[in-house]
Amino acid sequence: MAKLKLGPLLDDKPVKVTADLPAEVHRDLLAYAEALARETGHPIVDATRLIPVMVERFMASDRAFTRSARRATA
Repeated sequence: MAKLKLGPLLDDKPVKVTADLPAEVHRDLLAYAEALARETGHPIVDATRLIPVMVERFMASDRAFTRSARRATA
């Protein structure tokens, strides 16, 4: 299997956010958590802990967002 984009999760002080996921997205999230646990050797007890890491990676890889974020801080 190809290497997954996420690595081990870091402990950080969270901010509570409530969101509804479509059932298919939730199933995929659980499957991703299982694959990540196999790859890293660290069990994922709560698959929802992947969501903030995934969102962070998505935003970091979005070129249009990073360009506009740089302009906003300049």
